[in-house]
Amino acid sequence: MRYLLCLLVCLLAGATQAAPANKAYMSIIIDDLGQSSERDTRTLALPGPVTMAVMPDTPHATAFARQAHKAGKTVILHMPMDPATGPYAWHPEVALTELARRLDAALAKVPYAAGINNHMGSRMTAQRQPMAWLMGELQQRHLFFVDSRTSAATVAAAEAQRIGLANVSRDVFLDDVRTTEAITAQLQEGVALARRQGSAVLIGHPYPQTLAVLEREMPRLRSQGIELITLQQMIGERSNQAMPAHGRHGRYSNR
Repeated sequence: MRYLLCLLVCLLAGATQAAPANKAYMSIIIDDLGQSSERDTRTLALPGPVTMAVMPDTPHATAFARQAHKAGKTVILHMPMDPATGPYAWHPEVALTELARRLDAALAKVPYAAGINNHMGSRMTAQRQPMAWLMGELQQRHLFFVDSRTSAATVAAAEAQRIGLANVSRDVFLDDVRTTEAITAQLQEGVALARRQGSAVLIGHPYPQTLAVLEREMPRLRSQGIELITLQQMIGERSNQAMPAHGRHGRYSNR
């Protein structure tokens, strides 16, 4: 009996030691790609599952989307929305039929897109009717949505959540201030947030300062307890739930 009791204690102790610590996940998106072959190539060389958000109205959009897909990276359409301008941009006063045409044209320019996120869009993502239409359209196309959250008034993620569309929202912008010191601080804010709430989604741009920080710091993330995952994995991890900064009890606040 004493032997069996000791064996049980040892097994329980071993199970406790083997139990994994709480995971802290991070996904990184780089926006505004397709403009510069040099910056695109440097972004593509970043280690790990970095998502490539390609703008449709750029000279290298199609070629780079194909290159990134071939390299095994997740490609998404970085969709221009008001106050962005250009032939693909969505604006509140544009008819739904024209918005649909622009979406089709933009997706044709960015092959292999697994989803989309908004470029700018502070006015457009606050428009409930077109956002509801967009989420339904993405669901039919089996594409996911990333709310860049360029405005606190966005209803985009809430509309995606309402119909059960696969979606996720940005937590931290890396490079609103374009210095290596500020970008490093924002990356560490992302690390702290991932540890606190279990995951963090970061968005940056192919600025030389941003790329320099990521080239230096990304190999160190694992030693800080951070696991880089794809956007698809992040969507699965969050199960379409809003983070505390974006809503309450997992529901987006702008419902």
